[in-house]
Amino acid sequence: MTSISGDVTASIFHDRNRLKSVLDHQSFQSVVFTNGCFDVLHRGHAAYLAQARALGDCLVVGLNSDASVRALKGADRPIHTWEDRAWLLACLRFVDFVVFFNEATPIETLQVLRPSIHCKGGDYQPADLPEKPTIDSFGGRIEILPFLGGHSTTNILRKGGRIQV
Repeated sequence: MTSISGDVTASIFHDRNRLKSVLDHQSFQSVVFTNGCFDVLHRGHAAYLAQARALGDCLVVGLNSDASVRALKGADRPIHTWEDRAWLLACLRFVDFVVFFNEATPIETLQVLRPSIHCKGGDYQPADLPEKPTIDSFGGRIEILPFLGGHSTTNILRKGGRIQV
């Protein structure tokens, strides 16, 4: 799979330890991490990811596996496979790396990567995040970024008649 600018698969990692090795060999001052399902990529996702990238000089997107998306969103999800979702994310110019995780939360990935900043969307409160103790343990910080109104995967799927909510 290639994009106009070349092979994006080099920025997609199945192994968080391999990505950590790559990050350690780069000269990034501030690594930003966010995570999600990104099942039906839309403008709201892109705006959020651009905001996250603006906080540092490297953006890593943790991507839920197909099994974890099903557990979180229901049996009819994901719409797109892990590989397709990763490829689409990697094609965005403000996403530097994509890393898969199978767990319900990105805690294990955060423990390995130890980003400077962990971003979440505007519907979260830092104190309520299960990953907060992990971020605190290595001196990282949590940033809550606002959503771009009117854009959500649920609304897109509802509009298309795919799901009933």
